Amino acid sequence: MKPTWRVIDTGLRRAAENIALNRALLEARQADEMPSTLRFLRLKPCALLRFHQSAEQELNLDYCREQGVDIQRRITGGGAIYFDETQLGWELYLHKRDLGTADMQTITRRICEAAARGIQALGVDAQFRPRNDIEVDGRKISGTGGAFDGDALMFQGTLLIQFNVEKMLRVLRIPAEKLSDNAIASARERVANLADLLGQAPAMQAVQVAMIQSFADEFGIVFETGMISSTEQARFDTALAEIDNEDWVHMLQRPQSDAPIMEAMQKFPGGLVRACVAYDRSRQRIKQVCFSGDFFVSPKRAIADLEAVLRDSDTDECDRRVHAFFAEREIDLLGLQPADFVTVIQSALSQFDPQTSVP
Repeated sequence: MKPTWRVIDTGLRRAAENIALNRALLEARQADEMPSTLRFLRLKPCALLRFHQSAEQELNLDYCREQGVDIQRRITGGGAIYFDETQLGWELYLHKRDLGTADMQTITRRICEAAARGIQALGVDAQFRPRNDIEVDGRKISGTGGAFDGDALMFQGTLLIQFNVEKMLRVLRIPAEKLSDNAIASARERVANLADLLGQAPAMQAVQVAMIQSFADEFGIVFETGMISSTEQARFDTALAEIDNEDWVHMLQRPQSDAPIMEAMQKFPGGLVRACVAYDRSRQRIKQVCFSGDFFVSPKRAIADLEAVLRDSDTDECDRRVHAFFAEREIDLLGLQPADFVTVIQSALSQFDPQTSVP
């Protein structure tokens, strides 16, 4: 007889309620107070910070206030993200014994490949792309991430149904240049919406059924529809009291001056390369790099992959990471050199501090 797991749909909720449910369900799974569970969720418009981020450094707070975008802090890592009703969230709360390993890379591949098969059942060619994305033809349709608390795992994913890329860009703190028509069009090219791929938005129920079946097949279990228990509700009430307030949201406040964002550009034989670099002064780390300009690289996805490799990296690791990235992949730079990307990053970093450089 196959094991039984629970599936719940907690509906459309405020960000604080969803974060409180994250904590409550993870704690309950760790305490063996609930079965392994698949949760579907939706959020009202919100900007979610990772646990150790500052809203002042990561978000356009004026725009969030003007647009009624709620701000909340997650209990996990990852970058700041924008979430609204045009996305479907899915989460697995599992015990280590369900997985047979604690290796996150192995777990991520297994869960993401199962999720991709569920999306495929809707009629699109979704594929897992390491480290933790699900894509269709090189365009991201679902981002994922997981975290252990003792023996309990919370693994989260978001599925783009009719996502508004421009609004996401305006919510996040990025240079004005990234909000140009060309930059917004470029950002749209990097993501895929189910509505666009299918010609219309699928029914949420159909999406959930496909995902449920795929996870059931992968783990050899059956799902039983359930509800939040009284024990989980008590944990939720406690968590919400702590999370649904300004002290939690703004428990880390760092000035924008400690996280400057600068741009540099340079013309090379292979074309014009522009780098927008977000820098963490206190840790002397590159938070994020965004490349644009007048150049061609094949496959196009390579630039997004390079940006991911450089995220949250030491400045003295930049040169090694860039050259290792291109050495390990078959990428046609069409006249550019790996050193060209390092040079333009170094030029941007020198604007933060003349002594800051990339070896």
